[in-house]
Amino acid sequence: MTTEVAKRATETKGALWNPTDKSDNEILDFLIRARVKLLISAPFFGTIATRLRFIDATKWCPTAATDGRNFYYNRDFVAALQAKDEGQVEFLVGHESLHCVYDHMDKTRLGNRDPRLWNVANDYVINGDLVECSIGVLIDLVQICHDYKYRGKISEEIYDDLFEQAKEEGRVINLDTLDVHLGNDDDSAGESEGESKSGPAPGEPGNDGSNAPIKYTDEEKEQIKNEIQSAVLQSAKVAGGAGNIPSGVKRIVDSYLNPQLDWKGLLAMQIQSVIKSDYTMLNPSRKGMDAGIYLPGMDYENTIDIALALDMSGSIQDEMAREMLSEVKGIMEQYNGFRIHLFCFDTEVHNPQVFTEHNMTEFMEYELAGGGGTEFNVCWDYLKEEGIIPQKFVMFTDGYPWDSWGDESYCDTLFIVHGTGYGGKTPVSPFGITVPYKQES
Repeated sequence: MTTEVAKRATETKGALWNPTDKSDNEILDFLIRARVKLLISAPFFGTIATRLRFIDATKWCPTAATDGRNFYYNRDFVAALQAKDEGQVEFLVGHESLHCVYDHMDKTRLGNRDPRLWNVANDYVINGDLVECSIGVLIDLVQICHDYKYRGKISEEIYDDLFEQAKEEGRVINLDTLDVHLGNDDDSAGESEGESKSGPAPGEPGNDGSNAPIKYTDEEKEQIKNEIQSAVLQSAKVAGGAGNIPSGVKRIVDSYLNPQLDWKGLLAMQIQSVIKSDYTMLNPSRKGMDAGIYLPGMDYENTIDIALALDMSGSIQDEMAREMLSEVKGIMEQYNGFRIHLFCFDTEVHNPQVFTEHNMTEFMEYELAGGGGTEFNVCWDYLKEEGIIPQKFVMFTDGYPWDSWGDESYCDTLFIVHGTGYGGKTPVSPFGITVPYKQES
């Protein structure tokens, strides 16, 4: 966020709060007390909050803000919340903590979206989580973004809904966020000539965050991101069975603990997994030969029999299908013997062909066909009619079958899914293995 944006925000909202007669220590005590209460009642939120350094930013911040490392606050706003209901201060601390957890300071998530509407969507997510987990008391001192219809949804979904709503009504959605959102504006704007992009370290002379948001280099931002990830995992561990962890946060923790494999790596791994091996003295192990000890070596069965189906119902571009073919070709060339049953499909199977090591020179010339609806069952019908029982069935699809995903019991199946679903969620098959397809930039 730029200094100019902070100035505008202060002019429009900062005048709402009457100057408090509370001392600096009393205001800070309100925040610390709220944090301690969260540590007791909601360990996940409290643990995240303890890593944030409180900074009195009344000069530029009308309510509150965070950059992932600091908790900026307007002392008059905090005093007003405390006077109305102490639970609202807890809600505020929880709000800033979740901005860190969801990494809303990261501009890459913003993409080409409208920054203001994106911030509103983020606040709907956070406030919904806080209400769901009974964190403090819902703030009513100012209008905040909260609607039960958005419960469980991610920012991208909510943004799309708000955008469509604004487009249909032909107006700009006039909603304010509870706090100031840092990170979505041009970092260079508002800086005076010669001003360093990175703010001084805490405790050093210069900008300590009280006069303007501390600015960070890209390297520092990446470091903060890593710190947040570690804090989220640690906080989830501390919370344990204590509950009060929103479903969205649980998905984040799961993504940290179980990162998704690249589709190419998983494809190679799945194809390799069908190779059977055993010990044999016909191919003795080299280990021990120098000492005159002969041990059995591994006997690999290099004949691989797989089926590859390309969903050509419309959303799979030819370029993507060609990339899939190229990747399969590269994997297969590592083996001495293989058979690939290749076909396209939409509501029926098109151009089925069989490729082995003897005709792989024609593999990349395969003619793509199809373009109608999407019916996954036709793939299994074809395999059964032709008596094909592949060791591995690989389907490249957008993940939107008209009816079922297919026959779970017929063969091992790997779904490489191009579809992103509504809100950016990759559709997941009820059986087999699903991995999202991501095209290299």
